[in-house]
Amino acid sequence: MELFKDFQVLELASVLAGPSVGQFFAELGATVIKVENATTGGDVTRCWKLAGEQTDDRSAYFCAVNWGKKSVALDLTAKDHREVVHKLAAKADLVIASYKPGDARKLGVDYETLSAFNPALVYGQVTGYGSDNPRVGYDAVIQAEAGFMFMNGEKHGPSLKMPVALVDILAGHHLKEAILLALLEKTRTGQGKLVEVSLIQSAIASLANQGSNWLVAKRLPQKEGSSHPNIAPYGDVFITRDGKEVLLAVGSDKQFSDLCAILGLSVLATDEKFITNQARVTNRTDLNAALQRQVSRYDADDLLKKIHASRIPAGVIQNLMDVFAMKEAREMMLSAGGITGVKSFVGNHDTSNIHPPPHLGEHTAEILQGL
Repeated sequence: MELFKDFQVLELASVLAGPSVGQFFAELGATVIKVENATTGGDVTRCWKLAGEQTDDRSAYFCAVNWGKKSVALDLTAKDHREVVHKLAAKADLVIASYKPGDARKLGVDYETLSAFNPALVYGQVTGYGSDNPRVGYDAVIQAEAGFMFMNGEKHGPSLKMPVALVDILAGHHLKEAILLALLEKTRTGQGKLVEVSLIQSAIASLANQGSNWLVAKRLPQKEGSSHPNIAPYGDVFITRDGKEVLLAVGSDKQFSDLCAILGLSVLATDEKFITNQARVTNRTDLNAALQRQVSRYDADDLLKKIHASRIPAGVIQNLMDVFAMKEAREMMLSAGGITGVKSFVGNHDTSNIHPPPHLGEHTAEILQGL
C-alpha cells in the first residue's frame, strides 16, 4: 500500500516521538527527508548504544524509528544550509519538528517562516510542555510528572519507569492523528496549518481508567505491581509447576467461574468473597493464594491449553526472543541491508521495498543535486 507515494515529508525531528511519525509515512510510501545536525553527529540516538553494542552510526535505538528515510546533514546556523531547508519546505507536504520552544524560530525553520514559502504546508511539532514553556521534555521526566511512575512498581516498593519510552510513543501517535486531521482539512480548504502535541498532555490523556479512578471515584491510584486496580484476577501472575509465569486477565464473572472449574475450585465461584468482581478485588490476597496453590500443580502448556479452550484470557510472560518467534511478530518485521526492524504501523501495507535506516548524511549529495 503506497497511499502516500507522491507525498513529501521534511523531518526536523530527533529521538523517538517525531521520528516515529516520519517512519509511519515512509512505510506508506512517502519520501521522508530527515535533516540532521552536521555539527553534532546528527540525531542524538545514533550514539545511544548499549554497553558493548557493536554497530556503526546506526545504533539499535536509532534503527527503531528511522526506516525508509533519506538523511541530509546540514548546519542550520549557516545561511546557505537554511536556504536548503527552505527549498525543501517549499516542495514538502508535511514538516515534522521537535525543537525546544524558540529554537525553530532562531534557526529559521519554524512554521511561520516555512509556510511563507508554502502556504499549503502542514507543520506538526512535538514539544515537552507546550510551545509556551521552555522546559526540555524527556520521556522519563514526563513519566514521573504525569503520575505513571508513582503508580508503577510493587506495593510499598520504589517508583519505576516503564522499560520503553511509552510517553514518546504515545505522543507520536497523537501527533500522527493531529497531522492526519490537518491533511483532511487541507483537502477541503487547500490551506496548511500548524498542529502541536506536547509530551505532558499526551501522557495525561493516556491515564485512561487510572485518571478516572481519581477524578470520578476519588481513589488515588497506588502501586499494585501488575495487578489491575479495578478487576481481579487481572494482571496477576502465577507460577506453574515447570517454573513459568502465567498471567491471568479474567474480565467477567463467567470467565472466573470457568477458570475455577478448570482448576478444581468451583467452590470459589459461589463464595461470597469472590462471587462478584468487586468482591474479588476486595479479597484479592486470599483469592490469589488459592489460585496459586492450584496453578502450581500444572505445567504451563497443559494449563494454558485448557484455559484457552474455555476462551479465558491468559498467557505466559515471554522475553523478546520468544516474542519475535511468534507468527504475529514475524508479520511485523522489516528487513533490508542486513538490519531487522519492526513496522511502526499495524496494517496491511507492503514494506518490501523500504530501505534501512540511513547513515548520517547518506543522501546529502543526492538531495542537494535535486535542488
